[in-house]
Amino acid sequence: MTPRSFLRAVLCASMIVAASASAAADVVPQVARIRTFYETLLDTMKEAQRTPVRARYAKLEPAIRATFDLPAMTRITVGPTWTTLKPDEQQGLVEQFSRFTIATYASRFDGYSGERFEVDDTTEVRGANQVVRSRLVRPKGEPVTLNYLMHASGNDWTVIDVYLSGTISELATRRSEFGTILRSGGAPALIDSLKGRTEKMLAGTPAPS
Repeated sequence: MTPRSFLRAVLCASMIVAASASAAADVVPQVARIRTFYETLLDTMKEAQRTPVRARYAKLEPAIRATFDLPAMTRITVGPTWTTLKPDEQQGLVEQFSRFTIATYASRFDGYSGERFEVDDTTEVRGANQVVRSRLVRPKGEPVTLNYLMHASGNDWTVIDVYLSGTISELATRRSEFGTILRSGGAPALIDSLKGRTEKMLAGTPAPS
């Protein structure tokens, strides 16, 4: 290679690196967060058939805790009753709701048949929050829409609700269910219920719908 050819090669490589860096910088932070989560989730799905559910839980836990604001999701799910609970009851609910959420993903995404996740490049503004739109694309069957409501958490963005089929709030569904338990047995009953359901999923029982 001549000196001139070498210089051209170096310049071209520099331009490619600069373009890649610019493209990465242009990715909306909320979108980048969901795509990173999906990378871990898809890897877990591909290994699910030879990985026990507890091992899938361990792999997904860091990604879910980084992506979802689990304490905020617990407060939203419990609703107005939250302010009447004792600090230790609030802490217990956050802990068990977090474990329940992680176990649900570990149990529900238990195989891989060529699925892929698609995430829109832009977000939808909803007041102080933003929605990231995505789809689970399956080789057979219609795509499943999964939209994420995200809020600013310090200098980062984290998920505070998931809209199944694009419009069905997962937390609204849980609130109705949890409210019944809270009214009949208070926070201790809900903590025990979440703990029991989590242990069943980790033992191999399918995740609740």
